Amino acid sequence: MVRRRFGGAIKTVTVLTILAFAIACDFFVDPVLTGMSVGPAATIQSGTTLQMNAVGTFNDGSQQALKSGVFWTSGSPTVAVIDSAGLVKAIAPGQAIISGSRETVTASATVTVTLGGITSIQVSTMDGLSSIRYGSTEQFVATANAGGQQIDVTNSVTWSTNPRSVPNVSIAPNSGLLTTTSGPTTSDQFLVVALDPTTGILGQMNFTVHP
Repeated sequence: MVRRRFGGAIKTVTVLTILAFAIACDFFVDPVLTGMSVGPAATIQSGTTLQMNAVGTFNDGSQQALKSGVFWTSGSPTVAVIDSAGLVKAIAPGQAIISGSRETVTASATVTVTLGGITSIQVSTMDGLSSIRYGSTEQFVATANAGGQQIDVTNSVTWSTNPRSVPNVSIAPNSGLLTTTSGPTTSDQFLVVALDPTTGILGQMNFTVHP
């Protein structure tokens, strides 16, 4: 009985010695981060928030959520900002590249911000004119009322005319630049329309092109 106990004690001491030696020699090495993904890539409205997450890939083939140690940045802080915990706040319409970094590894995702709370859209011309001669151009401007503020959404709406086809007249759908060509000898009146593609809200203005 004594010998068995003594032998068991020797075995226990031997195992502990091996473990201590392994730890001293750094035998148990933490996996190394080799890759990372961040997300979600999403579309949100201004004034709202979005929680970003990071998942790490390690050299032993494992993956796990990175709950800490990630450094977050926004490539377009005027569109969206992000805090140290990965919470995105949408500021204004546009796109922002959100990046997360840990050690030497970086990943990114695109967050698109649309204007939230639009109640109406007003259409006007940059120079205040309501008519131009054929052969001229005119820049239109769209202003949205949202949350009690007036915001320029000229490059966020879709531009068109009503009727859709007006002789010698065209409008750039993404910028609101109206172009005309000379030739007609009579005036033509039509509507210039700015449509918010997210809400379906539109604004319009009567416009005339004359010889």
